[in-house]
Amino acid sequence: MNEQNEWAVKANGATGRIDKWLAEQQDWSRSQVQDWLKAGHVEVDGRIVKPNYKMSGTEEILVRIPEAVELEVLPENIPLDVVYEDGDVIVINKPKGMVVHPAAGHVSGTLVNALLHHCQDLSGINGVKRPGIVHRIDKDTSGLLMVAKNDLAHESLAQQLKDKTTERLYIALVHGEIPHELGTIEAPVGRDKNDRQRMTVTDKNSKAAVTHFRVLERYEGFTVVECKLETGRTHQIRVHMRYIGFPLAGDPKYGPRKTMKMNGQALHAAVLGFKHPRTGKMLHFEAPLPEEMTFEIGQLKKLELES
Repeated sequence: MNEQNEWAVKANGATGRIDKWLAEQQDWSRSQVQDWLKAGHVEVDGRIVKPNYKMSGTEEILVRIPEAVELEVLPENIPLDVVYEDGDVIVINKPKGMVVHPAAGHVSGTLVNALLHHCQDLSGINGVKRPGIVHRIDKDTSGLLMVAKNDLAHESLAQQLKDKTTERLYIALVHGEIPHELGTIEAPVGRDKNDRQRMTVTDKNSKAAVTHFRVLERYEGFTVVECKLETGRTHQIRVHMRYIGFPLAGDPKYGPRKTMKMNGQALHAAVLGFKHPRTGKMLHFEAPLPEEMTFEIGQLKKLELES
């Protein structure tokens, strides 16, 4: 890519739709590539083509990547469940359904919008769209999240994540009855070449990922597990549990559909621990399961008692 944000490549035998092929070449979503094609930012042998253009494998392709438009992130008076706060860090119990930071399609109603209203001082290391955000959890995953209020705190928390010294435990409800009590899943996670919105276990363009799990309860057709993250890859627990044959209940991307009346995966960040970036004191926090998960597990207990 040169200074004009242009990316040139030869097809080298590739066939099929150009939008799908381009999305596989870089870390671009297929919808983003389609928008570029529709806007005339992609040329094939010097001419503009549509997203459904079928490649012959001999083309020379030029992608002119438009300059990113910086989102205007505004404070919003959204209630937050603040578990802990001082001059350096905030720990939030994020509700299910809340996006962590603004992005295309989610410019309001995010945790960042709420944080900007709640406090004036957030770390600027991650830029205007992700102030204070050191790590994230998925939209439909509930639970504990740490946020940095200044750059000193941000650097310390980020280093602790890198050094794997933070404590992060998740509770998940999964399909199937796991036969053993403990397990470790060590399998690299990368983007699914067939669906750029999904992650998968793969040895191509992937990163090492390790998840430890422990069985808490078993019910007919389901298991409640505690998952401990050693690494923090996108969708890691969801991908790993699916990989070993026990996908998360309610998961629209990686699990069976319509098996429970849940809006998204049954996954909760229940425990968070880290060293305070200024004092060095170890902090430990716990958040109870959200009502939706408690209800579904309660229904499974009820069925078991009745059977």
